[in-house]
Amino acid sequence: MSSPSTPVDDDPLARERAHLARSRAALRAMREDAESLDISDVTANWVNAQILERQIGERIKALADLSHTPLFFGRLDYLHAPGSEQAEGGEGERFYIGRRHVHDHDGDPMVIDWRAPVSQPFYRASKKTPMDIALRRRFGYTGGDLTAYEDEHLSDPAEAAGTSKLLQQEIERPRVGPMRDIVATIQPEQDEIVRSGLGGTVCVQGGPGTGKTAVGLHRVAYLLYAHRDRLARTGTLVIGPNRSFLHYIEQVLPALGELAVEQATVDDLVSRTAEVRGTDEAAAAVIKGDARMAEVLRRAVYAHVSMPAEPVVVVRGSRRWRVPAYELEEIVRELLDRDIRYGAAREALPQRIAHAVLVQMERSGEAPDDRVQDAVARNSAVKAAVKAIWPPVDPAKLVLRLLTDADFLAVHADEVLTEDEQKTILWAKNVRSVKSARWAPADAVLIDEANDLIQRTHSLGHVVLDEAQDLSPMQYRAVGRRCTTGSATVLGDLAQGTTPWATRSWDEALAHLGKTDGVIEELTAGFRVPTDVITYASRLLPHIAPGLTPVASVRENPGFFDVRAASGAADVVAACEELLRREGSTGLIAADARVPALAGALAEAGIGYLAPGEETTAETRLTLVPASLAKGLEYDYVVLDEPQAVVDGEPDERTGLRRLYVALTRAVSGLIVTHAAPLPGQLG
Repeated sequence: MSSPSTPVDDDPLARERAHLARSRAALRAMREDAESLDISDVTANWVNAQILERQIGERIKALADLSHTPLFFGRLDYLHAPGSEQAEGGEGERFYIGRRHVHDHDGDPMVIDWRAPVSQPFYRASKKTPMDIALRRRFGYTGGDLTAYEDEHLSDPAEAAGTSKLLQQEIERPRVGPMRDIVATIQPEQDEIVRSGLGGTVCVQGGPGTGKTAVGLHRVAYLLYAHRDRLARTGTLVIGPNRSFLHYIEQVLPALGELAVEQATVDDLVSRTAEVRGTDEAAAAVIKGDARMAEVLRRAVYAHVSMPAEPVVVVRGSRRWRVPAYELEEIVRELLDRDIRYGAAREALPQRIAHAVLVQMERSGEAPDDRVQDAVARNSAVKAAVKAIWPPVDPAKLVLRLLTDADFLAVHADEVLTEDEQKTILWAKNVRSVKSARWAPADAVLIDEANDLIQRTHSLGHVVLDEAQDLSPMQYRAVGRRCTTGSATVLGDLAQGTTPWATRSWDEALAHLGKTDGVIEELTAGFRVPTDVITYASRLLPHIAPGLTPVASVRENPGFFDVRAASGAADVVAACEELLRREGSTGLIAADARVPALAGALAEAGIGYLAPGEETTAETRLTLVPASLAKGLEYDYVVLDEPQAVVDGEPDERTGLRRLYVALTRAVSGLIVTHAAPLPGQLG
């Protein structure tokens, strides 16, 4: 923070570079201060020492100066003094906006965190609503060197509003390596979602290139800034569709100084209850993923409860205390009516029986205390009654029985699933044990549901769910269990749903998630996909998601786009070689079945390639991507091989066209479509 009235060099760029150098020096000093901390005199025991040492280690990591990442990317000059009604800024005060807070030796800020309230006008202010900003300056960098700046005098009516060239260049900068943060380019509609409160759930519908994934990750970073203590206790989690996707996004939050956010897939969440080694036919997976399965499981779990037929007789010394069967039944029905989890009710039952005994003791003139009640609850007669009335249930064994015992399934799925649906999910072969079962991913979700019926799943403070359109209702429920006492950010695009159980509407998805009060936002401005590419891909929208608004690219560069006939793999390889002569990364996307042949052709041509999620290098900038793994990834240039083969690789045409829509929209700067077979008719 400094004063604009201070004399400056004649060269503004040199002055800004000097501030950058001083800021980097201040950041190094902050890191050195953290490294020099001595915890030996402030910790009472080794446990506290370990906790404090870990916290200091995380602080040191968060203060790392990434040499090729700009320490600040903007500047705000406010008009009015602190505390005035017009703005949260001081008269003549200047704030540099960056990825993290940096202060000098005296504690005065050199760089303001982009999440701070005083930084908000950098993203929201405009000529129409200047938010008390006299000047907004954007900086351009080459590597880590500050090389340019661009000014907007927001409060000057004589200056016309225009498009920021630096902003446009940053948006269109080549994508090499993992996904990067967008703190320098967040748009007003994105910023509004990023800064929405912790208490509410937000669902973001966004077409390709609208930045929905980046918005979700930056919202996590903002919430950790605004509610750090609370989220440090409750935890945060980012859920992605697959490991390749998580690897692609994993550097975004650390670059923003946030190191404590876990990442997982839905399969990761539920695989702790069962080892997944099998697969389902699509028809079976659809039924297992249907929300009706929750009712089948609930019935099956609570069917283990039986009403007592005999009294419980507790012997203590020379006295015998008898709890009649009708009183036991009242206790059991009261627990059932409370609708608490099966395991919690089972733990409460012995105490309820013991309390009934204590009432009798008090009536007889005794004065039992809590220790006596606990002793009665542990009595062998009480334990035997609890085991008979409310036996323990193993979630995996329960699901295994439902999938292998037709009669058991029929009883609990009566009027919930049809007979044909029951037959569809029954296993053809009997399985001897849980360990020998070849569980499919949908089975693991059922076991997770059954486990939650028995014991409560731990809830986190906030969960980000990306590519949510591909989840089944039962998978939504599995995610919802992880944030019952917290909130969620749901990200997706209905047009990119490529599973047989893909989400039909976000209202329905939020209901399954348990967040019916969630707010649905739609992003329609495309910052990633070039105009020509998104226009071509949008020809599919009337056939795959007729109610969605097509993405409108805001990029000035229309991009490179070509559709060309190919006589074989050699022409596809030639297209890759053509694009590799350009700057940036290249992805070759093909139907899964065609990947081995294309891999062989690339090897024969001496072209190295990576698998999805692997980081590109100067030597290897080509990634061979099966269409099934393309979702969420992006490349500067893409060669899309045989669109019709991508469509034919899916179980039905609608799903195939959605898969094709995904594949067509992975390019940031250019796309070549190669085909020997005719193109799908929907592309016109």
